Amino acid sequence: MSWTEQVFNYCERGLDPSFWAEPINAASNAGFLIAAALAAVALARHGHDGARSSTAERVAIWLLIALVAIIGIGSFAFHTFAARWALIADVAPITIFMIAYLAYALRMFLQLGWLPVALAVAAFLYVGSFASSLTCAGHQVVNGTAEAEPCFNGSLGYAPALITLFIVGGIAAKRGLSTGRTLLAAGAIFFVSAIFRTVDRDVCDMTLMLGQVRGTHALWHLLNALTLYLLLLAAIHRRKTQPHWRLEAEEPASGITPK
Repeated sequence: MSWTEQVFNYCERGLDPSFWAEPINAASNAGFLIAAALAAVALARHGHDGARSSTAERVAIWLLIALVAIIGIGSFAFHTFAARWALIADVAPITIFMIAYLAYALRMFLQLGWLPVALAVAAFLYVGSFASSLTCAGHQVVNGTAEAEPCFNGSLGYAPALITLFIVGGIAAKRGLSTGRTLLAAGAIFFVSAIFRTVDRDVCDMTLMLGQVRGTHALWHLLNALTLYLLLLAAIHRRKTQPHWRLEAEEPASGITPK
C-alpha cells in the first residue's frame, strides 16, 4: 500500500484525480472552521458559567474546539488530494474528537468516575472498530481497482457515536440539564447528516449542478459542523438547568387539600 495512492470515494470527484475535482465538498469544510470560531467566541465571551469551572476543564473545551477546526482542515485535505495519507488526516481528528468528547461528557455531564469512563471509552472503540470493519459491495476505487468498502458508504462506523449521543443526552435531559436537550438536538441533526453521507453515490445522477454531478456529501459536512457546534455549546454551558414548564398547583393557605 502506498500513502500516495488515490482514493475515489465520492460522487462529486468520480474518477477525476485533480486537486479541485470536489469543489463543493472541499469548500463545505469551511463549516467546521466557522463552528470552531463561533464556539471560541462563546467560550471567550461568556466563560464557562462563572468561576466554578476549573482551568483544566476550560483547557479541555479549548482542545475540543481546536479539534473541530482540525477536522475541517483534514477533511479539506482529503477532498482535494484524495490520497491515502489525506484519508488518515480526515479520519484521525474525527476519531480523536469522538473519544475525547465521550470522555468529557461522561465525566462532566453524567459525573462518572474515571474507571467507568475508561471502560465506556474502551467499549466504544471496540464497537466502533467492529462497525467500521463490516464491508459490503465493492465501490471504493483505488488506482483503478474496485475494493470492498464499509457498509452504508462508511456511515455505519458512526452508528456507535450516534447511539451514545442519544443515550447520554437522554440521561442528562432526565436529570434536568439543558445540555441534555442540546445533545438530543445534536443527535437528531447528526442522524440526518449521516443519511446524506450514506446516499451520496446512490443519488449521484440526480444532483447535476453547473454541468457536474455533486452528490450529497457536502450536506454531511455542513450538518455535521452544526452537530459539533451544538456539542461544543453543550460543553460550554453544561451547568445550566433546563426550565420546568409544568405548573405546580399552589397549596391552599388553610392547608386543606381541595377535592
